[in-house]
Amino acid sequence: MKTNKLIWLFLIVCLGFCRPAFSQERKYSVWFADSEMTRFPQAWQLDHGKRLFFGYAQGVGCCAMLKTWKLTGDAKYYDYVHQWADSIIYSDGSIHKYTPETYNIDFINSGKVLFDIYRQTGNPKYRKAMDLLIKQMKNHPRTCDGGYWHKLIYQHQMWLDGLYMASPFLGQYGATFDQPEWIDEAVNQVKLCHLHTFDSKTGLYHHAWDESKRQRWANPETGHSPNFWGRSIGWWFMAMVDVLDFVPDNHEGRQAIIGYIRGLAETLPRYQRDGLWYQVLDCPEREGNFPEASVTTQFMYAYAKAVNKGYIDKKYRRVAMKAFNGLKKTLLKELPDGTLSLTRCCQVGGLGGNPYRDGSFEYYIGEKMRDNDAKATGPFIMGCIELGL
Repeated sequence: MKTNKLIWLFLIVCLGFCRPAFSQERKYSVWFADSEMTRFPQAWQLDHGKRLFFGYAQGVGCCAMLKTWKLTGDAKYYDYVHQWADSIIYSDGSIHKYTPETYNIDFINSGKVLFDIYRQTGNPKYRKAMDLLIKQMKNHPRTCDGGYWHKLIYQHQMWLDGLYMASPFLGQYGATFDQPEWIDEAVNQVKLCHLHTFDSKTGLYHHAWDESKRQRWANPETGHSPNFWGRSIGWWFMAMVDVLDFVPDNHEGRQAIIGYIRGLAETLPRYQRDGLWYQVLDCPEREGNFPEASVTTQFMYAYAKAVNKGYIDKKYRRVAMKAFNGLKKTLLKELPDGTLSLTRCCQVGGLGGNPYRDGSFEYYIGEKMRDNDAKATGPFIMGCIELGL
């Protein structure tokens, strides 16, 4: 009898030591989505939100939650997003604290969330809200050749960020409501942005272009901003892989966008260090520069999705996995409460404004960092889904 007890005790101890790590029991995508919902019980709190707001960062986080819902079939992720959408979209389709006349392209991004909510509920207020966003884009100010200004206060300027904020929504709206002119517009914006921001020497893209060449940050000859901010190129990469979801195979602009994706996919690994990409992308060895979470998660997602869609060679999956492993080793932390936390996320980055942001290397590396910024955590969740992690 004593021997049997010893055997059972031995087995219990062994099973305890051999128990798989939590990361092996639950996918990282689900683990991190659950962590975000623990940190931010209401979706408006994503990205450290302080008030109910139709913010682009909340849109990024909510898109990730909807993808988690589709992956798992667990309605809690959908309900989390639906509660936010229901509270922020009024019965007439107007949107809480949204003013179309500011012509702020950032507002358009959260419209992507509404397609699933409208499809599930059938509530016409969500279609009205999407139509309201489209109305903004019908009247949105443009450059001379048709590129959308980033905001009314940033006149004559196209930013890489703005392509992610608007083009996938426009493409999805056109595909969903049989208005192909919006697919054409989405494609045209990508082509114009490539034309005005691509740098052939590095294979990278300038954060922004000023058509007037009057901004202090703008090169007086080209209108380019002076540096290659990592996250801006992350927005650009994600915009291209996402917009193609809605561009028909026979569309005249589809192959051009795939070509841009392939060029960028070939370029980026030369700037990757220990799996991570840096705040200022092209000079990882420069003193003061550092690996940053959002650029790395955005590239991870874009690479993985582009491989899965067949836009780029399967060999590039290794680049995405290298990014995941770099994040896991350096920037991803498990907290005492069992949640995951993503560190060293750039809080914000831009050009111009007050105080004036000059686009210098010193400006970008001086921006504030924080943990669990939705511009990093949303792409991390979506990237893990694409990688099956």
